[in-house]
Amino acid sequence: MTYVLSIDQGTTSSRAILFDTALNPVASAQEEFPQIFPQSGWVEHDPTDLWATTAATCRAAIERASVDADQIASIGITNQRETTLVWHRETGAPVYNAIVWQDRRTAGLCAALKEAGHGDMVTDRTGLLLDPYFSGTKLKWILDNVEGARADAERGALLFGTVDTYLIWKLTNGAVHATDATNAARTMLYDIRKGRWSKTICDLLGVPMSMLPDVKDSADDFGMSRSDLFGRAIPIRGVAGDQQAATLGQACFSPGMLKSTYGTGCFALLNTGDTPVRSRHNLLTTIAYQLNGTPTYALEGSIFIAGAVVQWLRDGLNVIRAAPETQALAETADTSQSLVLVPAFTGLGAPYWNPPCRGAVFGLTRNSGPAEMARAALESVGYQTRDLLDAMRADWTGNDASPVLRVDGGMSASDWTMQFLADILGAPVDRPRVLETTALGAAWLAGMQVDVLPGQDEFAKTWALDRQFTPQMPEETRDAKYSAWKRAVAATMAF
Repeated sequence: MTYVLSIDQGTTSSRAILFDTALNPVASAQEEFPQIFPQSGWVEHDPTDLWATTAATCRAAIERASVDADQIASIGITNQRETTLVWHRETGAPVYNAIVWQDRRTAGLCAALKEAGHGDMVTDRTGLLLDPYFSGTKLKWILDNVEGARADAERGALLFGTVDTYLIWKLTNGAVHATDATNAARTMLYDIRKGRWSKTICDLLGVPMSMLPDVKDSADDFGMSRSDLFGRAIPIRGVAGDQQAATLGQACFSPGMLKSTYGTGCFALLNTGDTPVRSRHNLLTTIAYQLNGTPTYALEGSIFIAGAVVQWLRDGLNVIRAAPETQALAETADTSQSLVLVPAFTGLGAPYWNPPCRGAVFGLTRNSGPAEMARAALESVGYQTRDLLDAMRADWTGNDASPVLRVDGGMSASDWTMQFLADILGAPVDRPRVLETTALGAAWLAGMQVDVLPGQDEFAKTWALDRQFTPQMPEETRDAKYSAWKRAVAATMAF
């Protein structure tokens, strides 16, 4: 048997999954790691945690499958995007913690750049908005605030990378400093139309271009892993940011196809084919994947808090002990109460893009309790998804966007949440049999590149439906609930 090892390095945990050539997950391992919150709105990871949990879960998955390293044809990597790392070229030592995509410390810098009139230029070249979400201003912050970092960077001693780049560098023992086009497109430093780093933006942010990795296709040669890690050197042949990997895993290869992934955040992508569509509704234009030197573009909407709201119920409020309890609580909630939770814990993402905004709850009564809070938390994910899809369909005017939304990620396992999503969208929601579409997408890239997995058309035929959720909510109720959500968001931003 031949296998593909998929590394899925996420915001709260690292996972490794071995897939066979029938695309069945054979064995997996997962490890959580600490989240670091130095102050309000700041989120960091220790880079050594990212690497240690990645290496450990890979070894554990291989061991659990009782597979020899010479049976593994290739490695695919998918990763939390925008998270920013800087390390020494010679020693590999990080100069600072990884600044996570959720981090908002550069909000003031982004506001100043907008005020100075750079917003349109950045959007025209990168497809992104001037927002602290992206890597560019995080990188500038490290260079400006870590003693000696700027001087070291200017003499070529430091390297920059998103998580994929850092893992490739560690896996190859520093032999390869590279990323793929989907991750490069999330840095706010990459011209997505010209397919190269933007010197204009690097100069604006004071980023030496010697720090930047080589940009490759999503299925490409990213070097060989160190032989001492897994028993032999294994080729690394697929890389994509987590949301783009999920788009591939959901087989959204045709323009107009929609997917939404529910992990720590929620990310919806609409395939727009070979045309980068400029959004009029505060969405992002990005690269969905790049194969054979040709990018396929997408409109993307990003919600910062989805699964993280369930973690907050568990770790912040202590009203649940495990995530699955949320659904049972929501089912028992008092339906006469109408709590609305706006989970802007680290600001609001698309289509609002309000970095300083913070969360709020509306409609509390003396009888409000854990069940009502749990229901409001799950409903907030549905409301935010509708915000995104309404904006996407408005931007995709004159083209056919699929009326069906394909979903994946941890929260999609909740029947209650997916039914509410279909209800509030007024549209069908399709959940596939394989929920780990992010890891599947990375595995497909790596396996396809070494000819052990099928090409695009045959792979698309393997997509299988687990369950379709169809709208059951009366239109009058749907409109009233969504109207309440919009008022709550407006009030939260006003506060």
